[in-house]
Amino acid sequence: MWFVVSFSTATILSSLVSFGWSATVTYDFNITWVISNPDGAYERSTIGINGQWPLPAIRATVGDQVIVNVMNQLGNETTSLHFHGIYLNGSPEMDGTAGVSQCAIPPGASFTYDFKVEQPGTYWYHSHAIGQYPDGLRGPFIVHDPASPFVDMYDEEIVLTLSDWYHESMAVLIPSFLNVANPTGAEPIPDAALLNDAQNVSVSVEPKKTYMIRIINMGAFAGQYLWFEDHSMSIIEVDGIYTEPAETDMLYLSAAQRYSVLLTTKNDTSSNFAFVGSMDQDMFDHVPPGLNPNATGWLVYDKSEELPPPAFLENFYPFDDFTLVPHDGEALFENVDHSITLNFMMGNLDDGAN
Repeated sequence: MWFVVSFSTATILSSLVSFGWSATVTYDFNITWVISNPDGAYERSTIGINGQWPLPAIRATVGDQVIVNVMNQLGNETTSLHFHGIYLNGSPEMDGTAGVSQCAIPPGASFTYDFKVEQPGTYWYHSHAIGQYPDGLRGPFIVHDPASPFVDMYDEEIVLTLSDWYHESMAVLIPSFLNVANPTGAEPIPDAALLNDAQNVSVSVEPKKTYMIRIINMGAFAGQYLWFEDHSMSIIEVDGIYTEPAETDMLYLSAAQRYSVLLTTKNDTSSNFAFVGSMDQDMFDHVPPGLNPNATGWLVYDKSEELPPPAFLENFYPFDDFTLVPHDGEALFENVDHSITLNFMMGNLDDGAN
């Protein structure tokens, strides 16, 4: 499933905000169990919204009031919603971190999230209770910005999510992970990689158009490499912060990280092109036999042409995000009055005492 918004919509939003208007955006989310099989290998219970999965995107414009009415109909688990990357200054009770800023929503109960969004950019929402978001409770949160410095540089938007996927539920995996029998803290290995919570996805594109692609790693554990074959990207946002444009052929996204890039299509419709999200296997304590770390999609210029298999890559050379420059030009602090160093170590990996 692809999420696309036309440039003409952004233009209308720009006109509204220029007059100082804002809107109240309301979502009614009934959280229930559904059945899914996104990798085609294993059917399992998944947390859906309004009887569906993958989940809907939350969309708003800078200055909007966002209201999310949540009803927990899971029956056997508490839940909450956290809006990842949104500061919620002045309304921390809307942050959704169960046991920290709110009590978890018990089965059969409801809760209303009500807050104003002041930050443009690419974010996501997910459960922040009992480690359950890898069971499916995760989705994009997009805040449009009519005043974006790049608003005139693209024709359409696309939202692309990356994620890892487990066949077993978190109710089983977490107790085995946080266990004295796992003293090294070896994380559960995902069973598959997904693109937009699916595999073998296609997106239709038109020649000589520029697309802003909002990319979100909604995974539980695995970082992912991402590349579009024979197409380059220009980075313009990372984690809600605009950057000076930076060209690259490959990105690396840690879990929860977000990028926005501009991608200009070719002036030729004779071929389609694969794009790949590939889990970082260096993070895994072991690589199970038969694991496919990749999820493949295609930029489809012509539906009548073949969907070519992706080329094999021996090595990965992603963009170094330390070289990104914020677009606002704010100067670095020249001096600090006091520096604090925190050292962390895991000194006991033998008996699970940590």
